[in-house]
Amino acid sequence: MQTHQIVQEIDAEISRLQQAKALLLGSGGTVRKGRVGRPPADPFKAPKVARKKRRLSAEGRKRIADAMKKRWAERRKQQSSK
Repeated sequence: MQTHQIVQEIDAEISRLQQAKALLLGSGGTVRKGRVGRPPADPFKAPKVARKKRRLSAEGRKRIADAMKKRWAERRKQQSSK
């Protein structure tokens, strides 16, 4: 066998194997190249800065608690009058 003929047979075998691979992968004869799914994050983009956690003072908590107690008292009053 000559080298040229061997190379042609190897090329034919490669194309048959690529077709078999495409059938097994279910891509309908075309082989997909590249990534599948979400793209990677942009390395040049600045990272998100975490916000400071907002804290409620004792005075603020007491004001909210008093307001809620007043609200529920009014609601109970309305329900009892029905």
